[in-house]
Amino acid sequence: MMKTRPFAIKPRRLLAPFLGLALAISIVITADATSLKETAMSDKFKPVSETFLVAPQLSPADIKDAAAMGVTLIVNNRPDGEAPGQPTHAELEAAAKQAGIAYAYLPVDARGITPAHTGGLEDAIDDAEDGATLAFCRSGMRSILVWSYAEARFGKPVDQIIDEARAAGFDISGHEPALTLLHDAHKAPRTHPPV
Repeated sequence: MMKTRPFAIKPRRLLAPFLGLALAISIVITADATSLKETAMSDKFKPVSETFLVAPQLSPADIKDAAAMGVTLIVNNRPDGEAPGQPTHAELEAAAKQAGIAYAYLPVDARGITPAHTGGLEDAIDDAEDGATLAFCRSGMRSILVWSYAEARFGKPVDQIIDEARAAGFDISGHEPALTLLHDAHKAPRTHPPV
């Protein structure tokens, strides 16, 4: 930051109001740049609940940002090789380890979401340190669906799940029948975990 000093020459005093205006504009521009960075961050990491966020494809730099936000677990729901230039699972796992973040690779391919995905998410969250979980895929949709199915099978109301997903920018209303089945199966007595 530049130090300012009073002007010794009177003609320069005429410039002082303009310099003050320039400084004010500079501060506003700097503040806007900071808020743009924060906005871009919040646009990429979309909170779904107090402890769960989703995002589109992450880069190793995004993982550093996630660590700074208190993320303790990253869940990768995108299979390797879906797009040219996509970071590999191994690259992202290495970046997560370097940032001190737990990492789970639960790719959802064309076959869709299975009990292995929801169970894997639950296990990864149970094994991770307290903190936020950030799940990602190409757009975030597969990640929000894995979370939604896991929440439904443990009894969270379906309308609440759909509302939370909508607030994060995802319309999953077309999955209401499947979510309802999972939710209702939660009510049935059983001796083993739900599907």
